[in-house]
Amino acid sequence: MVARQKRESIWGNMRRHKALYWMTLPGMLYFILFKYVPLLGSVIAFQDYQIFKGLLKSPWVGLENFIYIFQYPDFYRILGNTVKIGFAQILYGFPAPILLALLLNEVGNRKLKRCMQTVLYLPHFLSWAIIGSILFDLLSLNGVVNSVRTAFGMDPILYMQKADCFVPIVILSSIWKEMGWSAIVYLAAIAGISPELYEAAVVEGASRLKQALYITFPLLLPTITVMFLLRVGNFLNLGFEQIYVLMTPMTQSVGDILDTYVYQYGVLEGKYSMTTAIGLFKSIFGLVLMVLCNSLSKYATGRGVY
Repeated sequence: MVARQKRESIWGNMRRHKALYWMTLPGMLYFILFKYVPLLGSVIAFQDYQIFKGLLKSPWVGLENFIYIFQYPDFYRILGNTVKIGFAQILYGFPAPILLALLLNEVGNRKLKRCMQTVLYLPHFLSWAIIGSILFDLLSLNGVVNSVRTAFGMDPILYMQKADCFVPIVILSSIWKEMGWSAIVYLAAIAGISPELYEAAVVEGASRLKQALYITFPLLLPTITVMFLLRVGNFLNLGFEQIYVLMTPMTQSVGDILDTYVYQYGVLEGKYSMTTAIGLFKSIFGLVLMVLCNSLSKYATGRGVY
């Protein structure tokens, strides 16, 4: 009886709000077609996949592909590079849009604020091919950076060929490109804070800095927590385009990551089973890491993604 009433309640709710459910249909179809259906391809990781035989006729090999990648001599170097860059992006890249949103919130002139937001959003719409070309020009021997060094009597440096400079260049270029776009979520959260809290703080004599520290930032914490947990889930997904564009033969030892490895050995050499195993490993690692961090977050702050 209770189950029947529950079903009737659900169907009644869908009939009352059918327009809203129709609006969600394109999003649901997108996730079904491009997120859930491709999961069936994960079985390739347990096969000796042969493209002409397909999924159904390719021979099964169990965990051989996983054993192979964990015994591959360069795997741990590539995994170490991925973890190093991923950790640096979270450490330096994650706080950047939060700080930017807090600073933009303090701009009183609306026209100036909108102009600054537009300028900061623009890099997000540039491809990494364009940004890579700009960086190679700026950091070349005759580029702006080395021209300034030469003017001060210093020797020019081939930044794009130095392994020590690769990770900082990746992190700084990623921050510059995505900082403004990522700040949109935090600016929207700040816009939802009640103005009465700020008015009460002004009456109490709180400065702008104290208002940001004791009102804005604490009320941003739920949003920050959710965004951090989602970011942690993609810890090993650094993005193929940026690394591939910025990497050179001289920086390959520190720039080769799982995504570039999958492209080189999976796409170019046709080792689909092995690279699918790497992709499945990345997904499981990200899921475990997100569940662990979500549990720690709920234990410490009472907030989490679910």
